[in-house]
Amino acid sequence: MAQADQKKNWKRDIILFLSSQTISLFGSALVQYAIMWYVTLTTKSGLMMTLFIICGFIPTFLLSPFAGVWADRFNRKFLIMIADAMIALVTLILAITFLLGYKEPWLLFVIAAVRALGAGIQTPAVAAILPQIVPEDKLTKVNGINGSLQALMMFVAPIVSASLLTWATIEFIFFIDVVTAALAIGTLFFFLKIPLHEKASEQQTTSYLDDFKLGLSYIKNHSFLKPFFTFFAFFFVLMAPAAFLTPLQVARSFGEEYWRLTAIEIAFSIGMMAGGAIIASWGGFRNKIFTMAFANVVMGLCTIALGVTPVFWIYLIFMGLFGVAMPMANTPTMVLLQERVDPNYMGRIFGIFSMISTSMMPIGMMIFGPLADVIQIEWLLFGTGLLLVALAIMFISSKRLVEAGKPVAKEASED
Repeated sequence: MAQADQKKNWKRDIILFLSSQTISLFGSALVQYAIMWYVTLTTKSGLMMTLFIICGFIPTFLLSPFAGVWADRFNRKFLIMIADAMIALVTLILAITFLLGYKEPWLLFVIAAVRALGAGIQTPAVAAILPQIVPEDKLTKVNGINGSLQALMMFVAPIVSASLLTWATIEFIFFIDVVTAALAIGTLFFFLKIPLHEKASEQQTTSYLDDFKLGLSYIKNHSFLKPFFTFFAFFFVLMAPAAFLTPLQVARSFGEEYWRLTAIEIAFSIGMMAGGAIIASWGGFRNKIFTMAFANVVMGLCTIALGVTPVFWIYLIFMGLFGVAMPMANTPTMVLLQERVDPNYMGRIFGIFSMISTSMMPIGMMIFGPLADVIQIEWLLFGTGLLLVALAIMFISSKRLVEAGKPVAKEASED
C-alpha cells in the first residue's frame, strides 16, 4: 500500500532523486577526467592505462556480490548516501594530501579504487530503487531522461575540467567533488521519502552468502537471464578498446592537446544526450531486444569507423554516433530487467550485472591494453568492431531473448 501511495507523487520524487544523482555525477566526472587525462598525457602507456582501469573496476567487482544483497536487505536510499559520503571523504583526504606536497601517481590509482568501491555500492541500489519510485509504464521514459542527464553532465564535465586544469590545480577539482557529493546527500536526506521495499522491511532469516546464492539460482532458473548475462559478458570485453583506448589513440595519432581529448568526450556526450532524448520520446521498437541489437550493431560499425578514419573531425562524427547508440542500448536493458525481475531480487540481479561489467571490461583491458603498446589501436578497434556486429546478430537470433523482449501487460498510470 505504501508503495502505491509513493507512486502517486512519483514525478516530484523522481525529480528530487535524479537531481541528486546528477549533482553527484558532475563532481565525480570532473575528477574522473582530470585523473584520466593526467595518466594519459604523462605516461602515454597502454599498460599504465590498463592499471588505472583495473583499479577503477576490480573493487566494484569484488564488492558487487555484497552490494547487491545489501540493496535487497537494506534501505536503498541510505546505501546511495553512504556510497556518496565514502567517495567524498577519500577525495577530501587526497586533496589535502596533494596540498601538503605529496603527489605520488600511485595515490591516483588508490582513489580510483576507493571510488570504485563506492560505485559498487551505489550502482545496484540506484538501479533497484527506480521501480520503487516510477510507475512501470514510465520506466523507459525515465531511464531515457536519466541517460540524457548523465550525458549532459558528461558533456559539461570535460569542458569544465579542461578549463579548470588550465588555471587551477587538480586539488581544486577534488574539492568541487566533495561539495557536489555533500549537496547530493543533503537532497536525498532532507527531501526524498521512500518507504522500505518488502524484503528490507522483513526479518532476515538467511545469511549474506545464502542470499547471494539465491540470486545466482534465480538467474539460472529464469527464462532468459542466463543467456542475457552471457551476451553482456562478451559485449563488455569487446567494448574495452572503444571505451578506454580512444584517448590514447587520439594522443598518438592526432595530437596531445587537451582540446582534442575534450573534443572526443564532448562529441560522445552530445551523442548520448541525443540518444537519450530519442529513446525517451520514441521508446524503441516494441520488442526491446530488437532495439538493443540495433544499437549494438551501430556501436560495432562506429568502432570499425574509429579504427579507419584518418581525419579528426570525421572521427568526432563517429564518436558522436557511438554516443547516440549507447542509451538506445542501455535504456531497454535496464527497463527489461526492472520489468521482468522480482522486486525482492532486484538488488542482487543488478549487483551481479555490475559484477559482469566490472570484471569483463578489465579483462578486455588486460588483453587489449598491453596489445596497444605493440599493435596499432586502429587495428584493435577494427577487429573488435567486427566482433561486436557478429555478437549482435547472435543476440537477436536467440528465441528466448526475443521472447523476453516482447511488451509486458501494464496498467495505465498518470502521465
